[in-house]
Amino acid sequence: MVKARWPEMALAVVKDLRVARAPATAEDLEALETDVLAGFVLARAAAGLADSTIAADMSHLEQVRA
Repeated sequence: MVKARWPEMALAVVKDLRVARAPATAEDLEALETDVLAGFVLARAAAGLADSTIAADMSHLEQVRA
């Protein structure tokens, strides 16, 4: 006789979120980009990097984005 390894495991019903959400607008994407870049700058500053290093990193990111 074989015992189940996780007898309490069960299946859950989930639905696809792509159908429930409307497509992102240009404003949504711009807000997301701003939030991500702000988080990047805050994380680098919290890590103790110099402002000049953060500015150089931002410059590189802007070049990649362009």
